[in-house]
Amino acid sequence: MIIDLPGTTTNDINKKITGLREEGGAITLSRVLTLVISLDSDESLEDSIEAAAFASREHPCRVIVVVPGDRDGADSRLDAQLRVGGDAGAGEIVALRLHGDLADHADSVVLPFLLPDTPVVAWWPIGGPAVPAQDPLGRLAKRRITNATACTDPLAAIKGRLQGYSAGDTDLAWARITYWRALLAAAVDQEPHEQITSALVSGLRNEPSLDVLAGWLAARIDGPVKRAVGDLKVELTRSSETVTLSRPQEGTTAKLTRTSRPEALIPLARREAKECLAEDLRRLDPDEIYHEALQGIDKVEYV
Repeated sequence: MIIDLPGTTTNDINKKITGLREEGGAITLSRVLTLVISLDSDESLEDSIEAAAFASREHPCRVIVVVPGDRDGADSRLDAQLRVGGDAGAGEIVALRLHGDLADHADSVVLPFLLPDTPVVAWWPIGGPAVPAQDPLGRLAKRRITNATACTDPLAAIKGRLQGYSAGDTDLAWARITYWRALLAAAVDQEPHEQITSALVSGLRNEPSLDVLAGWLAARIDGPVKRAVGDLKVELTRSSETVTLSRPQEGTTAKLTRTSRPEALIPLARREAKECLAEDLRRLDPDEIYHEALQGIDKVEYV
């Protein structure tokens, strides 16, 4: 069910949500958080709502989407759209379009819709502010999720995350490599239990997940870590063997090879934004490993 409320107020929107709950019980009460999505335009609106609805099935939540309308309009106006039931996953979606001066006060408009006694997570599907914790919406949140992959210069964006980092920050680029990190850690945890002496991370130039993966390795091994442009793969070298995890750029199956051992084929498709978002909502505490990976990027040698 989708309900449009043009030229409305926060009080009227809350009354409508309460009315829907009382009339049909369409909205779950067992919500564990409030997810605030900040957008600059309509370009990724539906994709962001789809990802939030997908994630809400694992994490029932209220989703608040903030989109600027006509900033230059003479009159401040609030247009809203409510989505409940099958259109909203396990919760409700409140899409707010802010016109005029109201567009500069998104935090004040969002505040009446935050669920009491539940944490707030802010998500920027396209890029994100330089310092998420100081953004007006970011200040409301315990967890802040950016997306360097969608930036014009992904490498500069992921490097910039360190300077603007605060406990509670993360990026979808980090969640996108969770399975890669798990497979590599499992591989080197087997015999001969030797130290890694060097590493190579290769792939597309504009893939910040690989940069933060290289930073994660650089923060953990006592040796050079190189980031190259080429086939998608990670090579870990130690004295008696080389461990290689590779996958075609558009493939769904990876190959794990080790010196003098049979190769193994492993399902490893590229993770979609909705899967990464669902993972990031599983933890609300500071991600210290992500912070260390950002620090490690400065040690990576780009070739």
